[in-house]
Amino acid sequence: TPILAQLHWHPITQRIQFKILVVGDYPPLWHNISESLDGFVSHHNKTLINPWNYLDRMGMYKVLLTVTAESMENLGPDNTGNLLWGLPLQHGWQLETGRLADLSGTSSCGYQSGDPLCISTKSWWSCMNYYLSTIPFLGAVDAGFFEEWPFEIEIQSPEEHVDDFCYGTADCHTFIPEVMIKWRTVFEVAPTLSPKEDIISYYLWTAHVASIEGALSKCSERCYMSAPEARFGISWSNAVEFIAATHFLTNFKDTNIFQAYLPQRMLLASDEGPTIPDLSEEENRVLVTLNLLNEVNTITGRQIYLKPD
Repeated sequence: TPILAQLHWHPITQRIQFKILVVGDYPPLWHNISESLDGFVSHHNKTLINPWNYLDRMGMYKVLLTVTAESMENLGPDNTGNLLWGLPLQHGWQLETGRLADLSGTSSCGYQSGDPLCISTKSWWSCMNYYLSTIPFLGAVDAGFFEEWPFEIEIQSPEEHVDDFCYGTADCHTFIPEVMIKWRTVFEVAPTLSPKEDIISYYLWTAHVASIEGALSKCSERCYMSAPEARFGISWSNAVEFIAATHFLTNFKDTNIFQAYLPQRMLLASDEGPTIPDLSEEENRVLVTLNLLNEVNTITGRQIYLKPD
């Protein structure tokens, strides 16, 4: 919308205040994305999903929110209590802040001057997010959510880094078996647990942490970020274990409030918290806190375990 387009020209502190005050802060282009598999291209009895296009990757999230709406209807009105909201909202933040673009300088993928909806295979963030978008979607496929869909669902592979990902349920069960089992379990048990949001949250966070652990080794060679941005990325990944241990409810409202304090741009080589001048006090504080949590996680050998209540 024109308002959101203008928002990117506001000082970051104003953007954060705007994000907290506005009701209905959906991911970019959310209302242009279909909530069913009909929104994807189908050809020769196959439904083709390109996870390297923002609309398709976000489309998988919207489909998942739709097919789980009934099982989470008691968690909030109009599906806002659905605990899957954390995934598309995080992905939208990644697009808005330029973290899905090609930082290698070899293409215009992800840039306004090129293809702004392109998701680069050379982006560390987009690589990590693949394991938190396509893999959950395939977990739902594996759990039988789309058995009545008349076409075969095909996840398209990228032109580069093909071996860092898997593209079908059988393929992924071989490639990352524990991760796939955990995501399939999420979609098998969620319909039976409503309205027990704390237990649903446990299963979701267990799968979320598994995805990150599975992705870290596959995405580690994407070294095009500044040192502060790379440190933030790893700290954020490790902090997920702490957040997961609290069973933070990743619904629409709480996720929006939480991630409003994440840095609203890529970090530069000269950025050093807690005194980055064009970031808010809250953003600076979050960066410092994440670094401290990362140090604790390293010292303790990452011995953070999830236990259901």
